Amino acid sequence: MIRLRLKRRMHTPQGQEWIDVDLNIDRGEFVALFGKSAAGKTTLLRMLAGLTRPQEGYIEVDGEIWFDSRRKIDLPVQQRRTGFVFQDDGLFPHMTVRRNLEYACGDKADHDMIYEWTAVMGLKGMEDRKPSQLSGGQKRRVALARALLSKPKMMLLDEPLSGLDLHARLDVQDEIIKAWRKTGITTILVSHDLSEVFKMSQKIFVIEQGRITASGSPQDVFINRELSGKFRFTGQIIDIQRDGVVNILTLCVGNHLTKVVAGDEEISGLAVGSRVIVAAKAFNPLILKV
Repeated sequence: MIRLRLKRRMHTPQGQEWIDVDLNIDRGEFVALFGKSAAGKTTLLRMLAGLTRPQEGYIEVDGEIWFDSRRKIDLPVQQRRTGFVFQDDGLFPHMTVRRNLEYACGDKADHDMIYEWTAVMGLKGMEDRKPSQLSGGQKRRVALARALLSKPKMMLLDEPLSGLDLHARLDVQDEIIKAWRKTGITTILVSHDLSEVFKMSQKIFVIEQGRITASGSPQDVFINRELSGKFRFTGQIIDIQRDGVVNILTLCVGNHLTKVVAGDEEISGLAVGSRVIVAAKAFNPLILKV
């Protein structure tokens, strides 16, 4: 169980704001922090990892106090044992994949574990390559394997899939889910990608201007309960084609593509890249911008 209550002043494009959060995360959960840029998501991750110091509050992980402003407890980064994957993969460019992974193990490199995670992450045959010889998706897989080899109590993922193309992003999403299921490590993902959040997380905390404004399962948080139709799903528009008097939308839903027919009024304000909810009541589909 992670229990935290934290406050810190942060600088945003709109001026100074307070991040003021109070939340609990069950052990082994996969949680997403969702919100716009400068909402406080990354600051919260950094406070958990010990990279940024809160001005007041506490962090308790599985009964161990990591931070308590009143009792003047502030465990250093090394003692918190968090696996942190940033937007930048942070690999050592002069080291091979194998050496990058060995570095995560410290003085006692566990070659069996390195072999195992190399296989799990689909990196077999790439052990002797340097980062410059890898694709963006492959580098993210190495970064994830390296974080897991440090045997963390918690995985912190700060938009780890940003900058990847659609297919690479979907592949690495699958690898992250596979690793989480294998280890059962509590995982916290920062993302502003709605389809990513729906696919990967069990629970979401929505952060706006430094405060939690909603929490729950992705379905509970983002899909209006009043849409009680036969089906509903969330997807990202990847193509819009005109066909006579109607429009054909191609949507990416998880790992699948589907086509939906929509009228001109329904697609007003939508474009390739927009995220939408498609819902149906009986035989009347509704398309709602998210």
